[in-house]
Amino acid sequence: MATTRVGIIMNGVTGRMGYRQHLLRSILAIRDQGGVELADGTKLVPDPILVGRNRDRLAEIAAEAGIERFTTDLDEALAGDDEIYFDAQLTSVREEATLKAMAAGKDIYTEKPISESLEGSMRLARAAAEAGVRVGVVHDKLYLPGLLKLKRLVDGDFFGRILSVRGEFGYWVWEGDWQTAQRPSWNYRTADGGGITTDMMCHWNYVLENLFGKILAITARTATHIPERVDEQGNTYQATADDAAYAIIEIEGGIIVSINSSWAVRVHRDELVEFQVDGTEGSAVAGLHGCVVQHRAMTPRPVWNPDEAETERYRDQWAPVPDNATFDNGFKAQWEQFLKARAGEGEHPYDFLAGARGVRLAEAALRSHAEGRRIELEDLTL
Repeated sequence: MATTRVGIIMNGVTGRMGYRQHLLRSILAIRDQGGVELADGTKLVPDPILVGRNRDRLAEIAAEAGIERFTTDLDEALAGDDEIYFDAQLTSVREEATLKAMAAGKDIYTEKPISESLEGSMRLARAAAEAGVRVGVVHDKLYLPGLLKLKRLVDGDFFGRILSVRGEFGYWVWEGDWQTAQRPSWNYRTADGGGITTDMMCHWNYVLENLFGKILAITARTATHIPERVDEQGNTYQATADDAAYAIIEIEGGIIVSINSSWAVRVHRDELVEFQVDGTEGSAVAGLHGCVVQHRAMTPRPVWNPDEAETERYRDQWAPVPDNATFDNGFKAQWEQFLKARAGEGEHPYDFLAGARGVRLAEAALRSHAEGRRIELEDLTL
């Protein structure tokens, strides 16, 4: 069986996401399974070169993974014959490195946000169009079991006319004083690209527009609930970025979305993120893995009576959506789709304009908070 080497420059693999999700669970998993198989039987086998600032850490990762190539010099990596540049660095340095990679003729696959600003995101989108390179932006949650099941329900018209979507995301991130924080300290510094609004609105944009339709407007309020935290070195610092965002989002067709994101909330849900979708014919609650439904014909008739204790077990009145498929790691599945699309097999629609729309929603949310008003979203064109 024929194999084709695909050289991938992986910048930022010493970070949590770059290392765990993209290197270990995606690229190495694809390599170890023998590659991505095309329709003609050819297998695309990734051959990564690791790039980062900490040479010792790169050497350690490379030795563990059986990778021979690594460097702290991005220019050196870009001068080689590897076809793809991948970026999982801090957002503050992503745009410059990505522009450099496109100038070197590399196809691009990148984490989000693709830039610190909408202006920068559109600069990347235009540069990609001018360079004629293939680009992809990580949309990992679309590939997870719960949202794949939810998409199946939408496509099957289970809901009838969709009325509303309610999203709850978050968990308590330890302040770092008496228990180590689960997130890096840069997440709480605006100067380093931190903030839950900038982070999560990019996710919610692609989830909402791909499941339910075009986003028209947003009204948002952000907050820094925990103003003081302790960093990785044990030093106390002031949080300058928001750790919670509360938004009402309007979608074409009259769908109203309310979505809360917080790193200062304790979990009373089945999963760390859940979306409830209500329609005229039925409702669903989807997390990243599970999804349950309640059809119109099976909907109970609750009666409000605060004087008596509830006897209904409301959660028991929902039915699980079956898997009906084998679900792979979401990051890996999207990597495979991108690699196949580059080889001319199938489509990968999540380009820099899609990434820019995520940044646009985040900027609009922050602007809505700052100005205390509803913000309509303008269309983006090259």
